[in-house]
Amino acid sequence: MSEPLSEFPGLEWFRVANTDDLPEGRVKTVTARTTSVCLAHFDGRWAAMDNHCPHQGGPLGEGSIERGANGECWIRCPWHGWDFNPLTGAPPGGHDDKGQTLYPVEVSDDAVYIGLPPEQPHERTVTDAMTETFVNWGVKSVFGMVGHSNLGLADAVRRQTETGSMHYYGVRHEGAAAFAASAYGKLTGLPAACLTIAGPGATNLLTGLWDAKVDRAPVLALTGQVQTQVFGPGAFQDIDLKSAFDAVSRFSQPVLTESRHTELANLACKNAIVERDVSHLIFPDDIQTQPSEALAGHPEGRLGAVAIQPSTADTQSAIAMINAARRPIIVAGHGAWQSQEAVIELAEKLGAPVLTTFKAKGLIPDNHALAAGVLGRSGTPIASWFMNESDLIIALGASFSNHTGIDRSKSILQVDYERMQLGRFHPVTLPVWSELSAFCRAIGPHLEPSAGDPREELAGRWAIWRAEKATRRTEGDGSGIASIAVFDALTDLVPSDALIAVDVGNNTYAFGRYFETCGQRVLMSGYLGSIGFALPAAMGAWAASQDHEWLRGRKVLSISGDGGFGQYAMELTTAVKYDMDITHVLLHNHELGKISKEQRAGEWPVWQTGLRNPSFAMFAKACGAYGRRVGPKDDLRGAIASAIQQPGPALVEVMTDGRE
Repeated sequence: MSEPLSEFPGLEWFRVANTDDLPEGRVKTVTARTTSVCLAHFDGRWAAMDNHCPHQGGPLGEGSIERGANGECWIRCPWHGWDFNPLTGAPPGGHDDKGQTLYPVEVSDDAVYIGLPPEQPHERTVTDAMTETFVNWGVKSVFGMVGHSNLGLADAVRRQTETGSMHYYGVRHEGAAAFAASAYGKLTGLPAACLTIAGPGATNLLTGLWDAKVDRAPVLALTGQVQTQVFGPGAFQDIDLKSAFDAVSRFSQPVLTESRHTELANLACKNAIVERDVSHLIFPDDIQTQPSEALAGHPEGRLGAVAIQPSTADTQSAIAMINAARRPIIVAGHGAWQSQEAVIELAEKLGAPVLTTFKAKGLIPDNHALAAGVLGRSGTPIASWFMNESDLIIALGASFSNHTGIDRSKSILQVDYERMQLGRFHPVTLPVWSELSAFCRAIGPHLEPSAGDPREELAGRWAIWRAEKATRRTEGDGSGIASIAVFDALTDLVPSDALIAVDVGNNTYAFGRYFETCGQRVLMSGYLGSIGFALPAAMGAWAASQDHEWLRGRKVLSISGDGGFGQYAMELTTAVKYDMDITHVLLHNHELGKISKEQRAGEWPVWQTGLRNPSFAMFAKACGAYGRRVGPKDDLRGAIASAIQQPGPALVEVMTDGRE
């Protein structure tokens, strides 16, 4: 900014160009302060006007200077050909009688200056009021991409980041934003937001949002939209976002001029949190910057306590069933995470083995005396043994997925805080509607320890399994490192409070079977089973660790195969940009190994599952991260330990033999 010039006192002057930057007969877009201006050079003169065509906001500075029949000059909009006189701002007639705002121009010492009035205080907008509401509901992180149809909303988010009320993470693909927000919701029970433009930016969210929906994670999706004046007839990037998001969202609404804006924000947040689901708001471009005097919304008086108590009859029946059982087991599912301490306390009171679903891996640490590991396709023979030997299954927050393999022929006591989950796939002996901690508290004082203490038997079964794992480590043809060796090393090296995001594929089955937890929290794409989940999910977990004190300082890891990493590989640059402390362990076998395995099992030829990959360690280094490649003769444990100790993004590429 220069000192005031010439006969225009009271203006602030901004150098926007050199005189040789713009030839005669040309226009260009320049910025003075934050004002976008069309600068024109013609007939030895300089002129400046508002850069936005009043038709649809077209950038006049990307247009041209045209000559009329009488030789007069016109600035022509590049989008639809509207013309404006560069000296008066007036159109030739027929479009708009207001004309364009003009700005004084001065040329001094080969520099071009534009004069603007002193900056006025920011006028609060609709999106300011709504983002303030999101903050009040606990939305602390936003993942997304800033683009042409969400700029007003993005600016409101920017203002919240500048006050420290929000963090923003610009991703490379909107799908990664949705997966990050989904993982954040799974971990914290609170929504993060994902921000996109209209059209393809919005539709790119859908896979990650379906992951959140089917795994019951709260997420707030904020999508830009074209201006309201071009809704419907098929404008550029105009699609029916309400219809596109209806199936994946519990709440989806457009934000319009006459909407109760902060009430929409309240309802979006409440639906996400209470229903543990996706909420979606659609922001037309022209609505985002409309002035608003609305007070920000907040959750006070809108949320009740979550304390669904079991009925007296169900409590008495449950106590009788459990006390009559000789070999009861507990199967804890993903829905039991919020009641983790109560579930373990119940197991210890009863003296019952605890088996988990794969989605609940780590809910009880594998080094706990009553832990039996994961049940099902990704599980251990320990869990299968105790399932077979049991005479009562106490299913807590488990949904009876076909991947888990709960024996339906046995006596089953199922407890869940969602009534629709009770007996969802088949009848159970006793369905109990209750919040899990409330159920455990209600029955705990009335339980008798089971007849035989299973701890010694559990220890024996773990010893058998660990001996078998040791044998499996020595098998193979030496072409690569066995997956079991990777997960044995991780078992010893990963901090006990780490947050671990896993992907989909053989690497994930091996993780479920071979990695032994000791307090870590595991995140996965459970019911959707989407490849590519791990790295974006780790970004969401890392963001949560910055937002919430109870997660602060916990190490974040992600684990995938080469197929999964390739889906969102460029998000490694996002991790570098924000200095995310994430260690990614990549099992590289040049193949979609799980699909090859399924083709063989189905007696099909193995076809189109091979992958052409770069050196991912070199790729990581090119992105600015730590990268290290490990082959069969290298120090696997040393490489993993070194990567975990790195203070920022790190990737260990382990060349594996393809065996699960």
